[in-house]
Amino acid sequence: MIHSVLFVSDLHLPPTASPLRETFARFLAGPARTAAAVYILGDLFEYWIGDNEGLKDYADEVQGLTALTQSGVPVYYQHGNRDFMVGRTFFFRTGVRLLADPFPLEEAAVPTLISHGDIFCTDDVSYQRWRRFSRHGGSQRAYRMLPVSLRQKIAGKLRSQSARKQYRPEDIMDVNAEAIRAAFRQYGACRLIHGHTHRPAEHRYDIDGRECRRLVLADWRPGRCEVLKLEDSAVQRTVLSD
Repeated sequence: MIHSVLFVSDLHLPPTASPLRETFARFLAGPARTAAAVYILGDLFEYWIGDNEGLKDYADEVQGLTALTQSGVPVYYQHGNRDFMVGRTFFFRTGVRLLADPFPLEEAAVPTLISHGDIFCTDDVSYQRWRRFSRHGGSQRAYRMLPVSLRQKIAGKLRSQSARKQYRPEDIMDVNAEAIRAAFRQYGACRLIHGHTHRPAEHRYDIDGRECRRLVLADWRPGRCEVLKLEDSAVQRTVLSD
């Protein structure tokens, strides 16, 4: 049997009941069980204000991920721009392994680099400034000390700001071409897989004579919950059934 490596990103699962959460549960109990590995490239959750609260709000997902890793399927996780506060307790509880961003998959048949993708949106200067601040350990410790109600208010404000960004020029919101080329050169990769932009597509580059491909993962929406499947060098996009 050929085992596939599966990638998902930008599920944005809400803390309340949702068809998206139901689909993810079926994914964990179904296709993911026969995978060689599962990679979650950020923004699994709509927001995460701390492990104590998140583990309760997303108890079903925690249980499903724990069952998957205990079945022997390795699950890897990169932080996104919505769930960068997912912390050590979550990873200890579920057995999911946190990866740096970007991260080279050196064992892949094709040298592959994976990322949430926001690190390449360098034209959005204000966001990159916020990204550096929000990932700083001191900033996160200060945030976790705030009352839950205030953390929820801040998270709501950030979601609203993110929603308004869809009206900004596309070239600012998308990845920067030179940042992508630099990453291909730095890591010697021939394939880059990322999410974040919500613009599923495949892009081809010539990097110093090497043919390189950039695969952009789809965000999850009702009726379109997409999984990217790799089998050796073959790539397939699959939409999960409702």
